[in-house]
Amino acid sequence: MSQTALAEKSGVSRRMLVAIEAGEKNVSLTTLDRVAEALDVAFSDLIQAPDVRDHSRINELAWAGTIPGSKAVLLAKANASREVELWEWRLEPGEHYPSEPDADGWSEQFYVFEGCLTLMVGDVPHHINAGEFFMFASNQPHSYRNEGPVAVRFVRNVVI
Repeated sequence: MSQTALAEKSGVSRRMLVAIEAGEKNVSLTTLDRVAEALDVAFSDLIQAPDVRDHSRINELAWAGTIPGSKAVLLAKANASREVELWEWRLEPGEHYPSEPDADGWSEQFYVFEGCLTLMVGDVPHHINAGEFFMFASNQPHSYRNEGPVAVRFVRNVVI
């Protein structure tokens, strides 16, 4: 598709498209959404490295502010048939939460802000430190643990 055709279809100026393509413009997320829709691709497809093996793990900078340190990083994506639940969790040292397996097709996504979360998926421990994220199909036995000396704070998405 030509830049002119994409500009007409997306409502984004050709000048903006040229700047984006050249890496010269810090584009808004809304503009990227419009370009993705015009190209009939997912937003994440526009920013994800093309040679990545796990297409659900994005971990790419999507926006940088004018003030150093301001940023938006798209960590991951998952298909949802019904809804996505957003949870804030805090586990004090020694706390343990056992979870029953969810229905087939469900998944969970975690991002840890403080501490280290130990996520047991079956008998396999996954240690997720502050600043890291993890995703898994939740149709299997799993539990959340804080085995460290400080509280663990994390966000959990349940994708249904």
